[in-house]
This record gives sequence, C-alpha cells and structure tokens, in this order.
Amino acid sequence: MAIFNSQSNAPKKDQPSFAADTPASVPPREAPAVADFTPTQVTPPRAAPPEPVAKESLIAADLTIEGKIEGSGHVRIAGKFKGDVNVQGNLRIEEGARLNGGVKARQVVVAGELDGNIQSAEKVELLASSVLTGDVKAGSMTVAAGSKIRGHVECGWDASEASARRGGKAEAVEQRERATAS
Repeated sequence: MAIFNSQSNAPKKDQPSFAADTPASVPPREAPAVADFTPTQVTPPRAAPPEPVAKESLIAADLTIEGKIEGSGHVRIAGKFKGDVNVQGNLRIEEGARLNGGVKARQVVVAGELDGNIQSAEKVELLASSVLTGDVKAGSMTVAAGSKIRGHVECGWDASEASARRGGKAEAVEQRERATAS
C-alpha cells in the first residue's frame, strides 16, 4: 500500500491540478479568437425610384363637356369636348369622339374628329378613321391610309428651326416685293 504524505504539494482529489501548478506571476490566458464565417447580408444598391405612373382621365362616350383641360396625366376622349387640352401626358381621341379646340400634349392619337390646332407634340398619329381640321406642329407624324386632314403641317422641325425658316421665307418675299416695286 502506498503511503501518501498529507503535507505534500500534490493536489487533492477534489482540487483541480492546474490551480496548484500555476505560478502567481503568469497572467491568465485569453480565450483564442474565434473567426465568424457567418455570411453577412449585403443590401443591394438602391435603384432609382420608379417614375410615378401617369393616370388617365376619360371623357366617356355619352358625355359632352365644355371647358379647359390642363394637367400632367393622360387624357382619353370618347365623347365630345369643346375647349383646349394642355397636358404633359398623352391625348387620345377615340373613334366616334369629337374635340373642338387646341391641343398641347406629348403624344396625340386621333381616331375620331379634331377641329383645332395641334400646337405642340412630340408625336402625332392619325388613324384610318380620323378627321383633322387644323394646323399641326409635331416632332413626327404618322398618317394612316383613309384619314382626312385639312391644314398646315410642320413635322420634324425644332421650334427654333421652324421659326427661323419662316422668318427666312418672309424676308425673301419682302426682297422680291421690293425688287418688283422699283
């Protein structure tokens, strides 16, 4: 049988062995660093906010209205309207509809009747059933076979080019008149 010295520095059964072996001058060890490999959520780049959707106003087929339309949305006329239409959106005149007045819009589609001038438009489209009585100033124009138009048309001209061209013609006419008068 072994004899144990109770005075020895050997650790007792209930006492952990590292407590007796650690000198007081050695600082305690820090826990090792742990790498975090959890994927982080990457926020996607923000897209530009969507452009607001322009709403469309409708003058129904059984309505007759007199007045003035101004706004930023689209207008569709299926009835009868007497007055000017000035919108930043599009104007559509349905088949069987009638508009008596001036028009300023981004795009104009005519399937019915328009009695008035289209003063400013990027694009004008005359469908086969359309009847237009008035002048047109537009960036481009499409005329379908069967449509009717009576008036002066200026297409493809920038506003400054068109006025300069008209001014040049007026000057030429004045010079001819002066020459024939003398």
